[in-house]
This record gives sequence, structure tokens and C-alpha cells, in this order.
Amino acid sequence: MSVSELIPVPPNLNPGIPSAKQATMLAILGNPRRQYSDECQPLTNERLQRLFVESQSVGPFKVTGLKPAVASLRDVLTDVGREQPEVSESLGTAGMFCARLVRGSLHAISNHSWGTAVDLRINGVLDRRGDNRVQRGLVEIAPIFNRHGWFWGAGFRTEDAMHFEASDDLIRKWAVDGLLGDVPPSPIRILVIGDRGPEVSEVQRRLNAAGADLKVDGTFGPGTRGAVAAFQASKGLLPDGVVGPDTLAALGLR
Repeated sequence: MSVSELIPVPPNLNPGIPSAKQATMLAILGNPRRQYSDECQPLTNERLQRLFVESQSVGPFKVTGLKPAVASLRDVLTDVGREQPEVSESLGTAGMFCARLVRGSLHAISNHSWGTAVDLRINGVLDRRGDNRVQRGLVEIAPIFNRHGWFWGAGFRTEDAMHFEASDDLIRKWAVDGLLGDVPPSPIRILVIGDRGPEVSEVQRRLNAAGADLKVDGTFGPGTRGAVAAFQASKGLLPDGVVGPDTLAALGLR
């Protein structure tokens, strides 16, 4: 079977690996830019620029990105080369750094903007986003990425199997280990507008059980924020539309 063969998305993706949240990225690394579009734009945050490396080899290809993310990706791909040599030989990239919004979003900043995510090609081909079929080679290397603390984008509500990103836990670990310079204390885990992933889906399901009428799509947009604020008000909480510890507890998620 070819490593570029398309197969169904496997079950039980990213066990215990949370996608990186907007609040975490903004609090620890700062905002890469003041304004975004759906096109790649330059990094303007000077502190973040000092944490970047350009055109660094990670084995099969070169990338530009956040220093610890590039170093971690190099370790991942070293293991891929040893454990999945056929896939390793087929790997290319569509890039690591790209300051832009998530495709199709007006609110979510892509983690490519911080240089902590990478899109992979298999035999020169990018896996098509959102068709719920994935290249076999990506399935075979996803556990290796998970082992190193990277989240596989096939686990997003809209399947994005070409995409791998440093997880929320990994970003926080780099901060604690001093790899990101002087940073504020790691923020409390919260969900805000722009976030996406399984955690958002579960919040949407709990809000619907409490009387909301949301599409469970794993995307924290204005509708979800409004439903969160209404739920918070009904529980005597500050209706700020942010899912923090008190709101998670009220939803039965802590």
C-alpha cells in the first residue's frame, strides 16, 4: 500500500494531547501581529522575532519557526526516519510559519502565526482538508508526533490531517523550562472565541443540554460565546463569554 493512499480517519486521536489554545499562546508568546487576514503576513512582534529561527533543517526539509518548536520537530522527524523510513522519505512541507487566520475564520489566529505548527506533504501532495479521509503515511506517523507532545489536526472537527501543532501542554512546558525567555506565569486553562477542538465540542454539548441550541462543530465562535454568557448569567457567574474554571465546573467538566 502507498503511503499517500487515502483511508478513513482513525478513531481515538490525540489521546491526552490538547490542541494549543488562543489564550495560552497570547498570554505566553504575545500577539504575532495586530491585524490578520487569511493570507500569510510578516511577524511584527519584536520579542517573538528573537525567538525565531529561519530555514533550519529538520531532516527531510527546512522550516522557519519558533526555536523550541523547530528543535522538537527535528526530534520528531528523527524518530519518524528511524521508525517509519518509507514515510520519512516521502515527506515534504507546505510551511511552518504563516501569520494568518485559520482558514474560513474571522476570529481564530492560526498557530502557524507563532511558528509552532507544520503542514506536511506526502509525495508532494497535501492531504485535502475536511474530506474525512487521510493519507496513510500521516496515520502512521501521528503516534510519533503525539509521543513528542504534538497534536494532529485530523482531530479537529473539520479534519485537517496535513496539520501538526505543538500542544497546549508542550507550549506551557517550554515556558516553564525557560525556553521562551521571560514570560508571564502560565495562564489558567480557558476557552475563548477562536479556539477549536474536542474541548469546545464538549462545552457545546453541555450548553445544549442546559438549553442552548448550538451546532456542535468544535469551533468557539460568536454563537458559542453568546451561549456561554447566557449560561453564566443563569448560574450567577460573570457573563464574560469565557470558559474558565468556574464555568467548566458549572458545566460539570471539572
